[in-house]
Amino acid sequence: MATDAPPRWDRKMQQRLAHGEAAALGELYDRFASLVHTLAHRVLDDETGADHVTREVFGYVWENPGAYDPKQGSLRSWIATLAHRQAVERLRRSQSEGHSTPEEIERKVREASAAARADYIVTSMPAPLRAALDLAYLRRLDYRQAAADLGVTEDEARRRLRLGLQLLSTAHHAPRMASPPAHGGAR
Repeated sequence: MATDAPPRWDRKMQQRLAHGEAAALGELYDRFASLVHTLAHRVLDDETGADHVTREVFGYVWENPGAYDPKQGSLRSWIATLAHRQAVERLRRSQSEGHSTPEEIERKVREASAAARADYIVTSMPAPLRAALDLAYLRRLDYRQAAADLGVTEDEARRRLRLGLQLLSTAHHAPRMASPPAHGGAR
């Protein structure tokens, strides 16, 4: 799984996109399409909707490479934010068309957003933390068994599990983000 790209790569990619280099878009798509699709699918629980969001996000990036500001964070995080916003917007539209109450729509958006943030956090965390969580959660191993499987001390296994769980616990606390301008989101 890809981790956040170094800032130098981010700036270079942005320059290539600004120059209209189609190969840059292909490279960006190869690197981040899975992330975008997974986040959108997690929010929407709909394959077709996730496909649409993926196309919309990369279309937006292609048409607006200057909208990315490397000083605000990694290109990966910016693209994930675009995907999340677009998926939430699509979810709200589909729920309002289905005659859901505003409260039901917002509850569903909060739940889907927390799940998408948890997925993003897990895929972004360092491999040693992810491996420890996988052993504890998926295989139901305690820290002693996880330490043996990972070839680390019990203290190190406990540390990795604690850090991984601390990172995951932040998924339920939505970051306060300003609403995008009317045409500032991925469309």
